[in-house]
Amino acid sequence: MEEMLQREFEAYFGQKFSKASKTGDEIAQKLLEISKKNNVRTAVFWAMPESESLHLVFISPGKKPLVQDINSLTDKTLTQTVKSFHVEITNPRLLFADFDLSQVQQLYEWIVKPFEANLEAEKIDTILFCLGKGLRTLPIAALHDGKQFLVEKYSLAIIPAFNLIDSNYTPIEKARILAMGASEFQTQTPLPAVPVELSTIVNRNLTKNISPKNLSGGWPGELFLNHEFTLENLKNQLSSQSFNIIHLATHAEFQPGKPENSYIQFWDTQLHLDEVKEISWNTPPAELLVLSACKTAVGDRDVEFGFAGLALQAGVQSALASLWYVNDIGTLALMSEFYEQLKTAPTKAEAIRKTQIKMIQGDVFLMNERLKFSRGEISLPESLQVLGETNFSHPFYWSGFTLVSSPW
Repeated sequence: MEEMLQREFEAYFGQKFSKASKTGDEIAQKLLEISKKNNVRTAVFWAMPESESLHLVFISPGKKPLVQDINSLTDKTLTQTVKSFHVEITNPRLLFADFDLSQVQQLYEWIVKPFEANLEAEKIDTILFCLGKGLRTLPIAALHDGKQFLVEKYSLAIIPAFNLIDSNYTPIEKARILAMGASEFQTQTPLPAVPVELSTIVNRNLTKNISPKNLSGGWPGELFLNHEFTLENLKNQLSSQSFNIIHLATHAEFQPGKPENSYIQFWDTQLHLDEVKEISWNTPPAELLVLSACKTAVGDRDVEFGFAGLALQAGVQSALASLWYVNDIGTLALMSEFYEQLKTAPTKAEAIRKTQIKMIQGDVFLMNERLKFSRGEISLPESLQVLGETNFSHPFYWSGFTLVSSPW
């Protein structure tokens, strides 16, 4: 199964990836090694839709692989349920209504429930989902067991295949960040919250609305906005300095068809997905690439490969991107909290988990034109005040942001 997945990603991206491969038992031993070294209990789920069933494989630290088939569940039924859920969760008219849990509970029953007891018995805290056709753009954080969302119980990530991720653990709390983005575009809709987003992340003020007190908790690094956000400048910065995190606050779209159809928008040009591998994302590779304003076409096989293979193609340890475009203020809210949680969380997956829980519980919110989150509050410029919502607890705001590849 792992070899099949590797061939599929190689065919999509048109390149060969690492030939190092681990058997099921070797993956179990690697998970055990990680558990002993870093005190993180990780399990891997493979969920592969087949024409008349869903094929599930589960591996936990040091244990033999477990296999179960959900018979009479066609790939058509599964894919249609995922698509229907996407339509519902991204419908703006439903944001102020009670969220319908029926579809995410059904998906939980199919995908997670068969090994629920194993997760609890093994005291698992982190799950890596290796998902097949029709499932790779599923917002797994929003799956629901009838009592709580999956992210309320586990740190989560999706992976292209276990053999295609960097399984080394790298603490990230002392990272330097290259933060770049644009609030204005020649042909795309503006992103007016980007100056506030970048200022909140990095210790540099781009707007009078952020006080020195707010900035004092930011990360060290470099910041470039609008006309400085060029592909040439990205290359120059990466070749002249060392960065652990590259944060790009800009439009990015994963489109059907070949990798060159998908792109990241810069001030002056687009970086297409097939060109991502040509960028030197630092040596050793950067630990995290963040795309904070993504949009992903749902239900397309090629799009799924592009999204799930983002970190693989870039050669970075992990990537954080969104499955759908969340409005400007919602993205600002999540990213502000994420970088705050990243300072103390043991893993990147745990940082995004704590962020999403804060949003679910209503601890990240707007009041009186101020965004409130763990570090304090930020006054918003007038251009953003009309975009704001009071509460970000609806899954639309938080569940689309997905960690890709290594959770560590």
